[in-house]
Amino acid sequence: MTQRLDGVERAIGAFGRGEPVLIHDAEDREGETDLVYPAADVTPEAVARLRNDAGGLVCVALSDPVAGAFDLPFVGEAVDHPTAGGDVAYDDRSSFSLSVNHRDTYTGITDEDRARTIRALADAAGSVPAYGLDDFAADFRSPGHVHLLRAAPALADRQGHTELGIALAGAAGREPAVVVCEMLDDASGRALPVEAAREYASRHGLAFVEGRALIEALS
Repeated sequence: MTQRLDGVERAIGAFGRGEPVLIHDAEDREGETDLVYPAADVTPEAVARLRNDAGGLVCVALSDPVAGAFDLPFVGEAVDHPTAGGDVAYDDRSSFSLSVNHRDTYTGITDEDRARTIRALADAAGSVPAYGLDDFAADFRSPGHVHLLRAAPALADRQGHTELGIALAGAAGREPAVVVCEMLDDASGRALPVEAAREYASRHGLAFVEGRALIEALS
């Protein structure tokens, strides 16, 4: 138990300093480890690391109050198409919302453009409630190349990387906007095994934390 709490404390401290943290959700959920950054600290170099070392989808999770202030829908509920919604094997629903680019970007996909969009999302999230829907619409356009995730109101409601990252940000005193990206295994094409994720964290001097430990400490 002490070791698990030490892992949580290390993760909180690292996140507060703007360092990325590896979060493993649970073997009986997605069974994936995500590389998670405070959105405000994402540089072009960080985007390159996310796409090269992690390899999954680079997304920005926003807290429920922030998403509400920006009137962000769940895509599965907002899209009028036969493919919308449907079964999700590991949860009751998907947390995906809109995809956006900052209006000052060009294509939106380069490391520089995505970092610009991500940092601007952190600024916006940290400025709610003074910053609202009209401001958001003035600064961002959709569709774009940064996928937004809308967190559930609390960890008790949903316990995905979206919510775990937002809970960690809150504990670290950071803006309610975090970047999450799944770590994939080049050899198998599947999720990176948890021990390999631990080894990556150790090799790069990063904090690794189990989702269950975060839930116990922060709920």
